[in-house]
Amino acid sequence: MKAFLSPPCLNCEAERVALAAALDSGYIAPCGPMVDAFEARAKERFGFSHALATNSGTMALELLARALNIQPGDEIIASTLTFIASVAPFVSLGAMPVFVDADATSWCMDVALAEKALREHPKAKALIVTDLYGQSCDIDALAALCAQYNVKFIVDAAESVGATYQQRASGKGAWATIYSFNGNKIITTGGGGLLLSDDGALVALCQQLASQGREPTLWYEHQRVGTHGRMGNIPAAIGLAQLEHLEDALCDKQRVWEEWHQALEGLPIDFMPIASYGMPNFWLTVITLPPSVDPIEMTKIFLQAGFEARPMWKPMHLQPVFKSAPVYLNGQSERLFKRGLCLPSGRKLTRALMDEMVCLLKEALV
Repeated sequence: MKAFLSPPCLNCEAERVALAAALDSGYIAPCGPMVDAFEARAKERFGFSHALATNSGTMALELLARALNIQPGDEIIASTLTFIASVAPFVSLGAMPVFVDADATSWCMDVALAEKALREHPKAKALIVTDLYGQSCDIDALAALCAQYNVKFIVDAAESVGATYQQRASGKGAWATIYSFNGNKIITTGGGGLLLSDDGALVALCQQLASQGREPTLWYEHQRVGTHGRMGNIPAAIGLAQLEHLEDALCDKQRVWEEWHQALEGLPIDFMPIASYGMPNFWLTVITLPPSVDPIEMTKIFLQAGFEARPMWKPMHLQPVFKSAPVYLNGQSERLFKRGLCLPSGRKLTRALMDEMVCLLKEALV
């Protein structure tokens, strides 16, 4: 493969030093000094009072679902333009999802439609909003709605580590926020996630749930059933080293985004907009193609030539598994799925490789 969609980028020496320290500590999993250091550094970097390192971003969402005591018949309101992991932990516990479309200015949840969904589903327990392709949702507007309708506000910021909203870290202002450090994210622990909140009681409960629900006794005492959700000392060491180079990653991603703009100048395509309230992390460069070019066919052309591209997320309300779920639409997510294409956006992507892909795209546009 000539270029992957979003390959991990290691600093190597920094990770080696951190891994050596982790091994010297004698801790492997599921806890250790590197986990403590990673959580402390994350709180400092992103401005939250509490942090819990987990073995995946999905697990962080599952812990929140368990903390909310989601039961069969409960409702949650969620973005439709997202990856299924945003809602799967809640649905697995029995919740019915109510999906809300994206807006045209951010591609994140439409605030007006969210208000309508909250008004018409008064029993909903949470609003789960996805930050799309590295851009923050409109946190303050959505937080105000959640306060008005007395629901918990959760931001799935898996894709927006390092992005900002009103000069705050993405997700800051929600009841709880989750980040992902999967191998394709802007920084990685190889896998893993982070639960961030200013609610100390919530994070303490989630930490207990992530430790099989064990009570703080010398023997194994359980008043509730938990799960195995903590991050290990080895991935935390990698994350700690990666976190120190987040600013470098953000600069590299923005450079790639800017070079894609230069490379595609003059072609009948549009880029994902940047919302006026913040700055994305440019995790992926995403474009919309004219109606004459099918993004799925374009993906196949790129893959055949050795370039990993992919269509945008297929909206959740179009997924067969959610065919009966209520949905509030404005047409935006379906339009984006029909026209959107995620381009290779690795931090070391060269202009020469971009130019190869531009040639392929120009041939398809003829």
